[in-house]
Amino acid sequence: MRLACLLALLAGTAAAQTPAEDAAAAQARLQAASAQLEAATGRNDRVRAFTETVTAYEDGLIAMREGLRRVAIRKRQVQAALDAKSAEVGQLLGVLQSMGRAPAPVLLLHPDGPMGTVRGGMIAADVTPALQAEVDRLRSDLQELAVLEQLQETATDTLEEGLRGAQEARTELAEAISNRTDLPQRFTEDPVQTALLLASTETLSDFASGMSGAVLNDDLSLTAAAGKGDLPLPVQGRVLRGFNQADAAGVTRPGVILSARPRALVTAPSAATVLFRGPLLDYGNVVILEPAADILFVIAGLAEVYAEPGRVIPAGDPIGLMGGEAPSGDAILTETDGAAASSATETLYLEVRDGQSPVDPATWFATDLE
Repeated sequence: MRLACLLALLAGTAAAQTPAEDAAAAQARLQAASAQLEAATGRNDRVRAFTETVTAYEDGLIAMREGLRRVAIRKRQVQAALDAKSAEVGQLLGVLQSMGRAPAPVLLLHPDGPMGTVRGGMIAADVTPALQAEVDRLRSDLQELAVLEQLQETATDTLEEGLRGAQEARTELAEAISNRTDLPQRFTEDPVQTALLLASTETLSDFASGMSGAVLNDDLSLTAAAGKGDLPLPVQGRVLRGFNQADAAGVTRPGVILSARPRALVTAPSAATVLFRGPLLDYGNVVILEPAADILFVIAGLAEVYAEPGRVIPAGDPIGLMGGEAPSGDAILTETDGAAASSATETLYLEVRDGQSPVDPATWFATDLE
């Protein structure tokens, strides 16, 4: 309630209206995610419920982070404006204090006589409204600065609760996935054959080609052609390096590198068969999905993997989590603009293969989305 009141007061200040509204909306989203977490426990489809809850927390925390960043920027602007006016304010206070000490009759007299007194009164009449307006602006700035500082202080509890709720939702999601038995089984993984393929593989391309020959139940064949070109990225983020684009070392890969925040949820872009999950070469944990005949989505760089080989998973189903450590509430509150911009510190590799050849993921995914 105290934070809501502060936000309402701050929203009334025109200069800071947008940052305040952003912070208020972010707080509301985190509160809604908390209520969603409580409701998810009783739902029949607990995997979908907790997936939606984790996503809600991620969206709320991102919004809260951005809202507080803008609040911090506005606070610095107000403080800088007040600092710039400090000399002027000091002179103004000195004049007002000297006038306050002078006897009232003396203030009404002018050394040049009656005409000087009249002219002085006219000048004072002209100056007084501008002086009052400046005093009002200073009072408003000081009030806004105080509210911004209180907002940053009270936001700590909201952030910490959101971070704890997000972690609890991830834990509940992992448990719900481990207990799930309702997904169609398209094939049964042969651990020996998979191990032999891993041992003989030197490139991701060779391994993906080998996995494409798995014996599948064609009664459960899928097609993702309807969403081609507009599929969501498997993780919320942006493209850091495009298809076949060289990195700083001059190395190129036939896929794209996506930025992601620590512990972000990775989901299936479309309904697909899970062909493989596990460590592969130097790619870390890899998940290979088959959304349609002869089409493979290779997703690499996860810290935790949920997908089970042989299962057919629906679009949006969680397949794993990114690595890294989620920042604490204090770290988010104290981070600089540059740190906020670089908060997406994890990377995910996405490769699309059509038949035996890699193709630009932009032909399948809406890669321009943040």
